[in-house]
Amino acid sequence: MPEEPEQAERDVHGPDPGRVADGWPAELHGLWLAANGVQDVTDLAHLVYRALLTQPGAVVAGGVRWDARGLIYSRTLTAAMTAPDTRRPPAGERRPVGEEIRRHGDAAADGPVVIEHDGSALDASLWPGEPGQAFRAAGTVLECVFPLGTDRAALWLGLDSRPEDVPAVRTRLEQVAEILMASNHRLLVHRAHERRQVEDAFLAEASLQMDSSLDVEETLRRVARLAVPAMAEGCVVHLFGADGSLAPVASAHVAAPAQDWLAEVSLHDAWLGKALRGASERAEGALLRGADLSGGPFGPGSEGHGAAVRVVSVSPLRARGRTLGTLTFLHHNAEGVENLRMLGDLAGRAALAIDTSTLYEQRRRHVEILQRHLLPRELPEVPGLVLSSAYEVADDSLEVGGDFYDAVVTADGRLALIIGDVCGRGAEAAALTGLARHTLRTLLEDGTAPGQALARLNRALIAERSSRFVTALVALLIPVSDGWEVELANAGHPRPVVRSADGTVVEELKAGGVLLGVMPRAEYAPFRLTLGRGESLVLFTDGLLEARGADGSFFEERLAGAVRRIGQGPSAADRLVSLASEFRAAGDDDTAVLIAEVRE
Repeated sequence: MPEEPEQAERDVHGPDPGRVADGWPAELHGLWLAANGVQDVTDLAHLVYRALLTQPGAVVAGGVRWDARGLIYSRTLTAAMTAPDTRRPPAGERRPVGEEIRRHGDAAADGPVVIEHDGSALDASLWPGEPGQAFRAAGTVLECVFPLGTDRAALWLGLDSRPEDVPAVRTRLEQVAEILMASNHRLLVHRAHERRQVEDAFLAEASLQMDSSLDVEETLRRVARLAVPAMAEGCVVHLFGADGSLAPVASAHVAAPAQDWLAEVSLHDAWLGKALRGASERAEGALLRGADLSGGPFGPGSEGHGAAVRVVSVSPLRARGRTLGTLTFLHHNAEGVENLRMLGDLAGRAALAIDTSTLYEQRRRHVEILQRHLLPRELPEVPGLVLSSAYEVADDSLEVGGDFYDAVVTADGRLALIIGDVCGRGAEAAALTGLARHTLRTLLEDGTAPGQALARLNRALIAERSSRFVTALVALLIPVSDGWEVELANAGHPRPVVRSADGTVVEELKAGGVLLGVMPRAEYAPFRLTLGRGESLVLFTDGLLEARGADGSFFEERLAGAVRRIGQGPSAADRLVSLASEFRAAGDDDTAVLIAEVRE
């Protein structure tokens, strides 16, 4: 059945103070129901004071709330008033509460404490005006002090009644205080849960943004940009250098004109440097405010952009047992800057992202150095020939590839070209690459024929008992009167091509052979041809052929056309690799190209 209008209105607005006949349990139950639906305990003020005024002999009810800095507000209500009289200190100010009420608050840290007063002895400054007169006119005043989170609160009830009514009223005051404490605790838990959800979402997004780049500088810029203005008005990232000094590497400020100022302060200010070094040695960093900012570039006593800063929070950047630097936030609002766990969590994630990016960059440099040592520093200058080479890494997995090439001038003036590919990537592939290249180079320098050199390398790889196979091709170029004779041996490597002088003809050489490191007694027969003036011998690894385009086709199908287009000269190999790179939409194999062109 539908509710009566009067009953529905009572459920919405809380207990009806006129329902005296229902007794105190009904009032208390109604107040409890209302307390479970409010967003702040202050929303219950009218209901609480009206309920208290239904007590025997009650003439005036009031409440006070304060914190460590002073009075937050005071309220009073009499039967003649339609709404509580609320008084607050001016904005930004807090009036100290009296020593006596502060002592009462300390005594009520664990729950409600009721104190009985003589109304005529009350502090006039706490209850000024007409409500204060009503309290002082009461024969008995009960003060119930209780905790509200980190604040303290007190309910006051002035009674003009017989002493025998006081014990029951004391109990009822405690009951109301317990309802307010429970409601406030529920609200604090709910707000903490919501805040934690927002923080977790922010941290997850921060991790996603920071982890999406392995570039150190980009990661540092993202850390600063994420924090401003989401967490603070300014942010600076400092990292320790090799000499132990702290240096700023990224900064951001919500005000564009303050960007240069913040960069200058973070680089040169001695006070800030000392504060950051001290905070970096602490477990959870530091919050600097008030007197802590004295002598520095921040706070009301400073000049310029720093005058607006009220709190400076510094969190150490630690990852994998190392302190990398500091993450500093500048806050213009002092309220709510207490969550060092949140700041520390962000700093920890930032430190891990920075450390990962740094380690990646170090590993990348090491791989580049190792890769360079597996390739010739430069190609020799050979009269009558133009040599060009190119190498492109297609896989960013930070593993050394197995492609290699070399050009060796023999003692009698001949030129040996080497190109090969070790299966796979990584340390074992690098070791075999070094073995293959240097073995072939040594043999060819001593005048060993291409086929015999490959056979010797094959036996060496068999002796290594490696699970990886190797492909290689060796071409020995011998100068003759009308060009260069070529003796070529192939061990499972992609077949080379010859480009005519005018580029109109590209011919694949039908030279083949078995892989190296597979058959112990493999032999490699020579393939001979002559390169005329302007013609080019083009050698390459399978990464060139296996580059896959967006349409699913392979570059192998376009190789002849690409070789025609690259022309002649010392950049021909670079142009061929560039064409394959432009074509590639997929394919993660490295590419090596080596070209020998007979001068016109």
